[in-house]
Amino acid sequence: MRWQAFECTGPRLAGGSRVSPGTPISLEYRHGCIHARFDVSLDLFCALRAARFDSQLAASSAASLARLLATVFAGSGPPSMNILVTGCAGFIGMHTCERLLARGDQVTGIDNLNDYYDPALKQARLARLTADPAFRFERMDIAEPDALNRLFARHPQQRVIHLAAQAGVRYSLKNPQAYVASNLTAFVNVLEACRHQGVEHLVYASSSSVYGHNADLPFRVEQDVDHPVSLYAATKKSNELMAHCYSHLFRLPTTGLRFFTVYGPWGRPDMAYWLFTRAILEGRPIDVFNQGRMRRDFTYIDDIVEGVVRVLDQIAVPEPGYDRHHPTPAASDAPYRLYNIGNSQPVELLDFIGAIEDALGRKAVRNLLPMQAGDVEATYADVSALERAVGFSPVTPIEVGVGQFVDWYREWTSR
Repeated sequence: MRWQAFECTGPRLAGGSRVSPGTPISLEYRHGCIHARFDVSLDLFCALRAARFDSQLAASSAASLARLLATVFAGSGPPSMNILVTGCAGFIGMHTCERLLARGDQVTGIDNLNDYYDPALKQARLARLTADPAFRFERMDIAEPDALNRLFARHPQQRVIHLAAQAGVRYSLKNPQAYVASNLTAFVNVLEACRHQGVEHLVYASSSSVYGHNADLPFRVEQDVDHPVSLYAATKKSNELMAHCYSHLFRLPTTGLRFFTVYGPWGRPDMAYWLFTRAILEGRPIDVFNQGRMRRDFTYIDDIVEGVVRVLDQIAVPEPGYDRHHPTPAASDAPYRLYNIGNSQPVELLDFIGAIEDALGRKAVRNLLPMQAGDVEATYADVSALERAVGFSPVTPIEVGVGQFVDWYREWTSR
């Protein structure tokens, strides 16, 4: 906790003492060499408490004050933690770091800033994070042996969110070795570092791609996922298996999150929604695979981050009464969990394109093509396990999320 109400000119606040709404309260902020003091009235104090984690406050001109005040006043959130986020300059990584910083955590972010897509976008994301004194950045490749152990020796971490990976189904057909290094070797290094450093909870990104050509919709975490159709999906399934080994052998609490088609501001340029938006604005045709006969469970970035943070705060534990005679992939007698995070409302691809057209005020010229290798016709998340565990499921409508992305994209490309 970085803010504290340490003095007031009227009756003291401790012990639930009665004070009038206009009572002036002095608030102090200390972090390293930074020391600031503010005087606010009790009614403003209470209003800020009531508005904690409000995204409108976080976007206001008083963001620095509001977000810090909002996380510390008597029971307004969990104690500040030291949290490591891998892939911090990535799409989900940046948003996750911002959320953790907003609630008062100390965040160490690592990223190798590779050139899979424009590094300038990664640098711009990173610049948003490094402006916060509670954020520390370390550039490193976690596929390198002992890199994480050296980091942990300098900066011990309580919990880890592992988002670094080589993304992309189609790129795995061109450069499989990148997936072996980034998604397999690196993940073993993460597990080893967490094991030896006594990390309280490892939360890592899996993917809806693990469901492959499974036709039993919606996809449930209890289903078998033994038939991936891309190397990318196979590496993500492997991560889940390796995590279970470490949960079983070393009692390392791990939780895997199967993300479903994440979109939103600051997204990846190789994703379809970005490619569609760019092509439409430039007056070029868009490539629509499988003649547009595809459905995706598009999930807005804010919903993904909400799920990640809630899961991080709930350390994985063994399933009570786990029955080895009737095992489920989603739980174990080890501290191990798996959850889907998806909007649970699959959208036809042509309808999604329509939402982009509406937000842009322009129509697309559609180039209808056959299905691509490694792709699947439909994704649809059953999020009931996530709802039971943390009381949350994604809620953002496509029209709202697409509008937010288009607004950001216009701003980004006009800079």
